[in-house]
Amino acid sequence: ADQGRGLLPWGWAQERLEASRNYWVATTRPDGRPHVTAVWGVWWDNTFCFGSGRLARKARNLAQNPNCVVCTESASESVIVEGVAQLVTDGEALKRLERVYTAKYGPGYPSESNFYAVRPKVVFGFIEDEAEFSGSATRWTFTVE
Repeated sequence: ADQGRGLLPWGWAQERLEASRNYWVATTRPDGRPHVTAVWGVWWDNTFCFGSGRLARKARNLAQNPNCVVCTESASESVIVEGVAQLVTDGEALKRLERVYTAKYGPGYPSESNFYAVRPKVVFGFIEDEAEFSGSATRWTFTVE
């Protein structure tokens, strides 16, 4: 975690988590097979938040196993979040999340959806640069409460 040329600062990862418009979320089906889907979301309060229909495959997967992976849209400047998704149920938090989400994507906040907050355990960052790829590979670890 602290070795290599060109290690990335945490601010670099946060900027990409905030700026990405589309994200990939990987969950695990009850039978152990992976499931990946594209979502809209926001990096807010050191968590990644996204919505899902209550009966969507990702929501059903998270009900069985809340561990998941979130990736930003750019493979050339990758940020990969491994974490645990929790259903957001607090009314005040949902109102604040609606404001943040609407500021990013405009009107049409899907209030009928479940919203999840993914608290990171580990985050990885990579820059596509053949000369620095292995040196820029950076890992940040977090304590999950």
